[in-house]
Amino acid sequence: MLRKLHSLSALPAALFILTLAVTGAVLSIEPAMERAGAQVPATGQISVAELAERVGRHYADVEQIERRPSGAIVVYYRQSDQSGADLVSPLTGQAIAPYQPSAFFRWVRQLHRSLLLDSPGRAMAGITALVMLILSLSGTLMLVRLQGGWRRLFGPVAGSGSKRLHARLSRAALPGLLLSALTGLYMSALTFGLIAEGTPAEPEWPAITANGQPASAASLAALQTLDLTELKELVYPYPNEPTDVYSLHTTQGAGYINPYSGELLSYQRDDSRQGVQAFLTMLHTGEGLWWLGLLLGLGALVVPVLTVTGIRVWWQRRRARPKLANNCGAHIADTVILVGSEANSTWGFANTLHDALTAAGHRVHTAPMNHLASGYRRARQLLILTATYGDGDAPASGNRFLARLARIKPRPDTRFAVLGFGDRQFPQFCRFANTVETALLAGGWSSLMPLETIDRQSTQTFSRWGQRLGQALGCELKLDHTPRRAPTTRLQLAERVDYGADTEAPTSVLRFTMPADADTVWRRLIGQSGLPPFEAGDLVGIYPPGSAVPRLYSLASASADGQLEICVRKHEGGVCSGFLHALQPGGDIEAFIQPHPAFRPLAGQTPVVLIGAGTGIGPLAGFIRHNRQKRPVHLYWGGRDPQSDFLYQPELQHYLADRRLTQLNTAFSRVGERCYVQDRIMADGSQLRTLIERGAQILVCGGRDMANSVMVTLNQVMAPLGMDVQTLKAQGRYREDVY
Repeated sequence: MLRKLHSLSALPAALFILTLAVTGAVLSIEPAMERAGAQVPATGQISVAELAERVGRHYADVEQIERRPSGAIVVYYRQSDQSGADLVSPLTGQAIAPYQPSAFFRWVRQLHRSLLLDSPGRAMAGITALVMLILSLSGTLMLVRLQGGWRRLFGPVAGSGSKRLHARLSRAALPGLLLSALTGLYMSALTFGLIAEGTPAEPEWPAITANGQPASAASLAALQTLDLTELKELVYPYPNEPTDVYSLHTTQGAGYINPYSGELLSYQRDDSRQGVQAFLTMLHTGEGLWWLGLLLGLGALVVPVLTVTGIRVWWQRRRARPKLANNCGAHIADTVILVGSEANSTWGFANTLHDALTAAGHRVHTAPMNHLASGYRRARQLLILTATYGDGDAPASGNRFLARLARIKPRPDTRFAVLGFGDRQFPQFCRFANTVETALLAGGWSSLMPLETIDRQSTQTFSRWGQRLGQALGCELKLDHTPRRAPTTRLQLAERVDYGADTEAPTSVLRFTMPADADTVWRRLIGQSGLPPFEAGDLVGIYPPGSAVPRLYSLASASADGQLEICVRKHEGGVCSGFLHALQPGGDIEAFIQPHPAFRPLAGQTPVVLIGAGTGIGPLAGFIRHNRQKRPVHLYWGGRDPQSDFLYQPELQHYLADRRLTQLNTAFSRVGERCYVQDRIMADGSQLRTLIERGAQILVCGGRDMANSVMVTLNQVMAPLGMDVQTLKAQGRYREDVY
């Protein structure tokens, strides 16, 4: 709902938003330019009477003195029957430069306020301000959801490419955009009378009697007690009019001054609404707060980039959306397919199933699991196809399914079947699919078929499941599915370092770069590697030859390093690991990046504890490599034999020397003490408790068995603190990347 509101608001109004943003950014420069050319005395330094006396030395026929919101002093005068205006120094009363408002800024201001269309344009500007407010609020809520809560709002940003750039810029520009939208909406409401305007002070015109010669402005008592910073405008009496008076407008109100006695006459304060109105106008325009104007202008300059990245993200999402022909409405469908997917691969299988059921004469409605509804009035089958994310968690499109299911009453005539997708090499294979089936049964739903699972997107297993589903439905179903490959980049192996031959655990550090034939003069000129953007801890998907199913590996480098680095152990019968271990420098792979921002050190200077074993050291070494601010980092890592599989040993010693790594704790299981990484953690319990009390974050990478043992050990270590791993997880201070 939020995403639809955000997109539907932004796309139609994009041109108007761009116009207001660009013109607003241009106008933000004006107060700063005016302030730069002005001399602004401090509060209490000069009175208005002193200013009038200094101006009088250089101007014989002064008509008006104005103090601009920037603090600049403008004197309007007549000389030889010609009117003039000068920007003057309040310290000397001398002219700094002629004052002439810019015709360019005047035109830009009209474009900003009314799109050069008077009333219709002002209405459109107000509507655009409302759209900007909606975009700011909906974007904030979407970003909070993307980041996993308000506490993580300023943590690492999820996504990649345009999505990540859009989120980062939105987060930076959000305060300014919210302020501009709210104040702009307020000013538009004032224009059309939707909010009552404040009433400026309008004191009664005083009747005075001429009494000799008028006194000089410098000798008027009312001006001698008025500080210059409180002045807005002082209008001199008209020459040869003995009953005319000085008109005074201050930051508090307005009144008149008797030119003979210097007495302040008929002074009236502005009402409270006028003060609020002036304050909000200042916040919107930056006039009076030139530095705020520049900040708002910088925020406005982000809008064109946000427009481009927003449209790009929308288009990419639209292209990635499965093309479902004849997708019936939920209220008329006899079969509902719900999909739980993290990277859209499960949607391909759902699309194949949708088409086959439709061809068999069923009315099918297919939607994300999070769209589970209670309005399936004619549905007889509820088919759920879901992947599992991480350590048995729900995928992105199914993370709200269980909460929605708990609020829905089961229909007695609707039967369900769950099909899980996963990889058997992970201990929590299809755990979320299992959880979904258990919840449906516990909720009173009737089962059509028992849970079945698909290992590594096997099309053969999917086809056999389709045959059994067809038998249960009383029709023939032929599910011929061809997995859709993700867009890939061709990379070339530049270097490999091999370990583990003596411990029967062959492991290699592989470093890839862009192929030489992909190099361009432009890339050389700007110093870019050509690699897609990624950070250490993100994942790379690699397609082994002849396979439509990618394998994911944690990255030990960032794209800024100019190479893509992974650490791979060869598994018996492993299709991708076997392919990579046979690859020699100069060989190519087809790969894509899958962001993993949840596994990354938080910003700041609090300590970081890195724990891993085997190839889990890859991303941990990447985090250390990029610890340029030298924050405290403690590494606990376990291997087999330091003579054979001490991964990254030279690099780690270098990081210790330059203090990117504070402490290195290793555990080897086949030599010496024959211990494991959890044993080192227990031995250092006191030190770890101190680090945790100082706010340390813990990141664990490696096999599930190791991670479970580490969790048990850390719970024992933290028991004296009244804390456990779940407490740290809730605080965002314990993160895992396990397999």
